[in-house]
Amino acid sequence: MPRIQTTEDQRLEEARIRKKHWKRWGPYLSERQWGTVREDYSPGGTAWEYLPHDHARSRAYRWGEDGIGGISDRHQMLCFGLALWNGRDAILKERLFGLTGNQGNHGEDVKEYYFYLDSTPTHSYMRMLYKYPQAAFPYESLVEESQRRGRGQPEFELLDAGVFSADRYFDVFVEYAKADVEDILIRITAVNRGPEAAALHVLPQLWFRNTWSWGKDLRRPLARKGTSVPGSACACVELQHWQYGKRWLLCTGQPELLFTENETNNARLFGTKNRSPYVKDAFHEYVIYGNKAAVNPDQMGTKMAAYYPLQLDASQSVTLKLRLTDLEPLAAMDTGAGLVGGFVSPGMQERAEGVPATNDFAAGFDGLFATRQKEAEEFYATRIPKELSDDAKAVMRQSFSGMLWSKQFYHYDVQTWLEGDPAEPKPPAERWNGRNKEWTHLYNDDIMSMPDKWEYPWYAAWDLAFHCIPLALVDPDFAKEQLILLLREWYMHPNGQLPAYEWSFSDVNPPVHAWAAWRVYKIERRMRGAADRGFLEKVFHKLLLNFTWWVNRKDPDGANIFQGGFLGLDNIGVFDRSAPLPTGGKLEQSDGTSWMGMYCLNMLAIALELAKEDPAYEDVASKFFEHFVYIARAMNDFGSGGRSLWDDADGFYYDVLKLPNGEEHFLKIRSMVGLIPLFAVETLEPEIVDCLPGFKRRMQWFIDNHPDVPEHIEMTQRSARGVRRLLSLVNRKQLKRVLCRMLDETEFFSPYGVRALSRYHKDHPYEVHVNGNLNRVAYEPAESATGLFGGNSNWRGPIWFPVNYLLVESLQKYHHYYGEDFKVECPTHSRSECDLWQVAAEISRRLIRIFLRDSKGRRPVDGGTELFQSDPYWRDLILFYEYFHGDNGAGIGASHQTGWTGLVAKLIEQSGE
Repeated sequence: MPRIQTTEDQRLEEARIRKKHWKRWGPYLSERQWGTVREDYSPGGTAWEYLPHDHARSRAYRWGEDGIGGISDRHQMLCFGLALWNGRDAILKERLFGLTGNQGNHGEDVKEYYFYLDSTPTHSYMRMLYKYPQAAFPYESLVEESQRRGRGQPEFELLDAGVFSADRYFDVFVEYAKADVEDILIRITAVNRGPEAAALHVLPQLWFRNTWSWGKDLRRPLARKGTSVPGSACACVELQHWQYGKRWLLCTGQPELLFTENETNNARLFGTKNRSPYVKDAFHEYVIYGNKAAVNPDQMGTKMAAYYPLQLDASQSVTLKLRLTDLEPLAAMDTGAGLVGGFVSPGMQERAEGVPATNDFAAGFDGLFATRQKEAEEFYATRIPKELSDDAKAVMRQSFSGMLWSKQFYHYDVQTWLEGDPAEPKPPAERWNGRNKEWTHLYNDDIMSMPDKWEYPWYAAWDLAFHCIPLALVDPDFAKEQLILLLREWYMHPNGQLPAYEWSFSDVNPPVHAWAAWRVYKIERRMRGAADRGFLEKVFHKLLLNFTWWVNRKDPDGANIFQGGFLGLDNIGVFDRSAPLPTGGKLEQSDGTSWMGMYCLNMLAIALELAKEDPAYEDVASKFFEHFVYIARAMNDFGSGGRSLWDDADGFYYDVLKLPNGEEHFLKIRSMVGLIPLFAVETLEPEIVDCLPGFKRRMQWFIDNHPDVPEHIEMTQRSARGVRRLLSLVNRKQLKRVLCRMLDETEFFSPYGVRALSRYHKDHPYEVHVNGNLNRVAYEPAESATGLFGGNSNWRGPIWFPVNYLLVESLQKYHHYYGEDFKVECPTHSRSECDLWQVAAEISRRLIRIFLRDSKGRRPVDGGTELFQSDPYWRDLILFYEYFHGDNGAGIGASHQTGWTGLVAKLIEQSGE
């Protein structure tokens, strides 16, 4: 596919070469800034309690901003978002509500319904939907009922509270269309879905992030009432910021303009004096309690709102139109019929063709939205296969939209955070012995792809790697930027470790960065017909540091068996693998060792690609080839003291517990831990090896001088071009046995993918008695029954997209080597034999099936929630959950984790339905 194809592709190219900064503005507001580590200045690291939801409306944030359906510039100096009031709530609805990690019976959980319906990669067009109940929002009952329920019960959701009964709610659509880089048209449409008239107060808000209260930069931006555009029937707000200069917000309908300061209400929160008489929660006071003294009568400040009190009849729809622009309103208006053009300030440049005048909120305004929508359709027509059903196309489109809306401005300077600010009280000294104290070099001030902007409004290293695969289908440049970003000096630790996530940057995530970089490189090469070797080389050099960190820190005995610890699989083990073992001793991890085998092969593949043009990479390719063989031998033959991680009796890989007295025991839990060895697989093709004489010579010497190498490298396949070699932790015989379990529907193989834990453990839980305590792992297909890792994720039975995606890819690689002659029963005991390509396709179909309507018109992802299954205003709205029920495919966990669940778009793109 050529680089320039559609109008949106042209914008992407202009952004890439920095001709026009189309991505300067985007959906970069968080959905939750409160309750984050960044905003936590407590002595004990109690982030949820230090700045709770009840404080959020009154307290100026230090490190970022949040809102509903909002946008900001890429440095989040200026923010726009939506506030609503139904006449019944005790507070303005300015941000999404949810339970903290300590309030929910399954950890933190957002208790709202909102959907990201569309976005282009440059955010030239965006659309989202928020569903707002007309009844009082049940803040207290959501908390109380959730705390009453135990871990064995399902979560208490907003629908369960009955506030959507009889369709008494508003659908509030928020749309954005960019007329130009700094000229954004905004359309807010509210629809009363209820049977009778209802009040809705709409307050589009614009505010500056507070950068002036901390004692380091005292410059204060300003918003004030501006001169209205003659004949446009709209109010005007003039904005002045020291970095961006002047901007204007134009609001149709002559709404009342409210102004205050984005400053903490110390009087409410702490009983102390306020710095300003006008504080962050002023609009709450003004609208709900009629306190007119709360807003600035001089109509200026650092936060403003356009106040639209509406009364909507049943089924009535009202549309509000606004415009955030760098065009000076009086200079860029049409002054007469037939006049096209006008001038902008500064620079006296004509408006671009198709850009409506500042006093045109009719045909020109709506016409631009229609144009941007049409361009979005054209763009996605080149990314979504034409032969798909409309249903599958809709799933892909909404998954891309969710991923693009999940970009967020992430700001965190650990040194400053630990030291505190000059104008604030000195933080407790205990923090220097607490969270992230080893990461004082870390300075983040970037747009990042988030797993979920409410439940996980912070990047996670391995999540981010998976995000980049589907992102590369629509914006390869952004995907590459994200992968490079985590390797930069102000992210990566000087010792080579990648930051895991803000709750503990020192935790260990699976090393999938090299895999993601290699995949993104190949996706872009296929799409654009050109390879970005500069990107690959840049990533490779930094990953050498990270690989060395893994070897030095996670293989303490130098035996090529890795411990890792947490490794992202949360509660999958019988012990908390991120903490010291209650038994003493150490755990030799099947998954940790397998991830490193995979890492070796990813680095080998990259090195061989780079060696095609630079022979200097042949030596380092040899290093990764040999290191892989050592890992394969250790894992299958010896372990760290004589025990293999492969149990030949069971035909499966397990973790090995090494006790202080020298005893060694398999932890016989049939879990994803034993399937991850399948990920470490790569084929060396003769046409590549023969072009690299240095690598070929060293490899042959190594094979000749290590008689056991053939056990870990298959060389049985020959082609007209020469010997083909398969590098894999799992040999042919082991592969058959592992797949026999994996494809057994009474074990791993669900109708909706591969479970993280075998269903065998439903009737045969694994139990270990230690120090008088029973440690137990049983099959739990839905939410976790334990509080391990907060209790809001569960690897003991559900289906997770990232590891399923790697299983699909690995089976395709095995098929590439073994071909159609290698067959297994699929499913096991079905007497139906399939080659591995067919097996991979079947797993893909089962995963995709989660989101598609079945023969009865029902989507498994929506489970038993009838509103989502049948209501015309809900049934086409798709949520991309963190993981899925191991038996029925229903969505579980974080409801907007389009991040790695967005991999479904890549599966549909490559496998169809």
